[in-house]
Amino acid sequence: MSTQPALLLVHGAWHGTWCWQPLMDHLPDVDVRAVALPSSGSDPHALGDLYDDAAAISAALEAIGGPTVVVGHSYGGCPVSQAAGSAGDVRRVIYLTALMQDVGDALLTLVGGAYPPDWDVHESEEYFDVHDPLKALYADVEPDLAARCVARLGHESLRAVKQPLTEAAWRTVPSTYIVCEDDVAIPPPLQEQMAVRAERVQRIRSSHSPFLSRPAELASLLCEEMAAV
Repeated sequence: MSTQPALLLVHGAWHGTWCWQPLMDHLPDVDVRAVALPSSGSDPHALGDLYDDAAAISAALEAIGGPTVVVGHSYGGCPVSQAAGSAGDVRRVIYLTALMQDVGDALLTLVGGAYPPDWDVHESEEYFDVHDPLKALYADVEPDLAARCVARLGHESLRAVKQPLTEAAWRTVPSTYIVCEDDVAIPPPLQEQMAVRAERVQRIRSSHSPFLSRPAELASLLCEEMAAV
């Protein structure tokens, strides 16, 4: 008799595991875990890098010790690609408006090495923030919730977005891309460009953070993907 896989959630830049709570509330019958990535945090001098993030994901997968579906959001797609092909028992990787890149690519590869204009870059301290998180990250999130999320955002490691992938999980693990059709942080044309690499493509009418703005709808999509494993 087959059992439902666990679900491992991997957040994007500036965030922490806290961002997933509204989604998790809609998945009461699922074994849901969330990983805290070392590249994001309140102390810019203590931030990890891409490979530290991948190691944290690998450790979480080994701790689960059974069939798992992994969701990577935004930057989280990078360490998921790095880790999920060689750790644990990953049955599907889901890229949620995420970076879905190949071996040799870094996040900055997508923009020719230039920093996006919405990044507030602190080069000497090796971190960056986001200039207008309400617009970039939470455009369709309820205002009070969006404000609480902005207050919890951390700094993000510059090293993490410059380091290249040495593995690409989607090459060996079945994958799904969820396009967020109203995203301004990762525009839909760029998402569609990456989504051609995925085995399956789903779409949701949301901005960058559907786990906050449309948690019930996203939960339904994820359950559909997990049922197909």
